[in-house]
Amino acid sequence: MKTLEFANGDRLPMLGLGTWKSAPGEVYTAVKTALSLGYRHIDCAFIYGNEAEIGKALSEAFAEGVVQREDLWITSKLWNDCHAPADVASGLQQTLSDLQLDYLDLYLIHWPVALKKGVFLPESGADLVSLADLPLLDTWGAMEALVDQGLCRHIGVSNFSIKKLSNLVDHARLKPEMNQIELHPYLQQPAMLDYCQAQGVPLTAYSPLGSRDRPEGLKAADEPTLLEDPAVVAIATEHNISPAQVLIAWALHRGTVVIPKSVNLERQAQNLAAADVTLTDADIEAIAKLDRHRRYVDGTFWAREGSAYTLANLWDE
Repeated sequence: MKTLEFANGDRLPMLGLGTWKSAPGEVYTAVKTALSLGYRHIDCAFIYGNEAEIGKALSEAFAEGVVQREDLWITSKLWNDCHAPADVASGLQQTLSDLQLDYLDLYLIHWPVALKKGVFLPESGADLVSLADLPLLDTWGAMEALVDQGLCRHIGVSNFSIKKLSNLVDHARLKPEMNQIELHPYLQQPAMLDYCQAQGVPLTAYSPLGSRDRPEGLKAADEPTLLEDPAVVAIATEHNISPAQVLIAWALHRGTVVIPKSVNLERQAQNLAAADVTLTDADIEAIAKLDRHRRYVDGTFWAREGSAYTLANLWDE
């Protein structure tokens, strides 16, 4: 398994298990089976609503001797209603309690979007707080304090544009050590990849398989299905692997961390085996032609009338 080494010597397994959309009753078994297969990187978030179940799986795995805490990399994310500096620590404490852990390996600001305290998803613009009133640098300062306190070893962001990320890189005491964003052949984001490589900020690819199991409200009627793309299928057929393995191998080839979600033992095993797949130069060239800047998670749910958020200023495009 490829790993990403940080300045302090910590190593992040570059292929992990995503847990977004893993339903209650499924995620416990999914984490247990993943750990038994050899996964050592689990990606979580408060808003996924399943961290307590993941915590039960982790606690049992530790007790059963399947894995030791120090051999795992656990990531979670601060939800948008905890952006006020006074609320950041409590957001992490809730996650640590649910996961039954003393610390996280990586804690991310989930979105560059602030919500009023107690609001999980906005129903109107009145539920959102502008970044002018609650700057990301203020939230970041409270994230830095979590590292000082030993509650998380690394901090980063998720869904940040180059503009927002560079503001932290230029002004923060502790530089972000991750930006987790949607990345796949239909959304390759080469400018972001180049910027992060130049700045030494790693990238994690979420929805690497196209997220076709995401909620219906986030889908478009005519959206393309990445796993059925003819070029991806042709490469999979040539290598005698699955289309999902092609997509995971492509993400790893680019030097990005990748977190495919699965609650199925066989697919988890296939996904993990993708770490050993080598794509040819011709494969990479064929995939490069698929970019259509197509977001499956486009952030429309933040662009509420009456708020300061628009798709244009969310992605700065």
